[in-house]
Amino acid sequence: MSAAESTYSIDVIAGDGIGPEVMSAAVACVDALGPAFGYTVQWRIRDWGSGYYRRHGRMMPADGLDQLATGDAILLGAVGTPDIADDASLWGLLIPIRRHFDQYVNLRPVRLLPGVTSPLADAGQVDILVVRENTEGEYSEIGGRIHRGQPGEAAIQEAVFTRAGITRVSEYAIDQAVRRKGHLISATKSNGIIHTMPFWDQVVEETAAGRTGLTLEKVLIDALAARLVLNPRSVDVILASNLFGDILSDLAAAVAGSIGVAPSANLNPPRRHPSMFESVHGSAPDIAGQGLANPVGQMWAAAMMLDHLGQPAATSALTASFESALQSGTRTRDLGGTASTAQFTDAVLEQCRTVNPAAAA
Repeated sequence: MSAAESTYSIDVIAGDGIGPEVMSAAVACVDALGPAFGYTVQWRIRDWGSGYYRRHGRMMPADGLDQLATGDAILLGAVGTPDIADDASLWGLLIPIRRHFDQYVNLRPVRLLPGVTSPLADAGQVDILVVRENTEGEYSEIGGRIHRGQPGEAAIQEAVFTRAGITRVSEYAIDQAVRRKGHLISATKSNGIIHTMPFWDQVVEETAAGRTGLTLEKVLIDALAARLVLNPRSVDVILASNLFGDILSDLAAAVAGSIGVAPSANLNPPRRHPSMFESVHGSAPDIAGQGLANPVGQMWAAAMMLDHLGQPAATSALTASFESALQSGTRTRDLGGTASTAQFTDAVLEQCRTVNPAAAA
């Protein structure tokens, strides 16, 4: 099917708190660009999340994964409320989707956007890509607790690293690094974690061996965290395990000014299953419904989705549109502005509707 004839079925899980507000903004932008770039989207709205949990005792239907399997992609909003434990919401929705659809790459681009100020005095042009292993590592289900409530209570959590899992995420990160500046940093802690991290280092090095145009640097996680603060311009592409990638991506986003504008892609690179795209900020129930939410993270996630679907020109147009709005001074309160969610969205939509497809290509 040619790009001019493309129709996509996208599952939308708006989530909780500010999730529905920023999701509606992102959906409007994707729809606004459709006529210019020759695609249409059939949105399949899934009312799953905390509200569904209160009604049914689970975050999504028993056949929820089967429903999602028939779509082209998933657009996820912020999920979570104070009255539902984080492990119930996370392990009831996000993690099952990631693992069932083998979304083994979590991709986190981090850039200092126009009009956004870094908390660092001399951040420069921050432009970092974090490639996080997304289905194994430290976030396994292996382990348990014994002697609950007793003085000798104990918890055991096992980390699981496989050669296949490390190899495939390394290959993805290496490809990204070669396309960019040719510099890949592998996050490790092999001086303290005696089994899994030396294994991680070994497999990453073996996978990178012989790749032309690549410089591989192994950096301990604590030193890398400090480096992101002290010299973020020295970092381009980071490859990290599930836990380390989770932490470093949020740290890098904070260095770039705000985690509220950060997007994320959960990718199945072979495209045998749908991939999922999400903003990574919280559901912020304290400001929900007040028109204060920043929709940039969700818009950027939607742009990553368009790129994955084979619409790179539309991706460029959407990112340019929200960057233009920011540059012009239209910003929400979290970025030091006064614009409401609706006002910022209107500014972006105005840019989207006047975009020149030839210029965006």
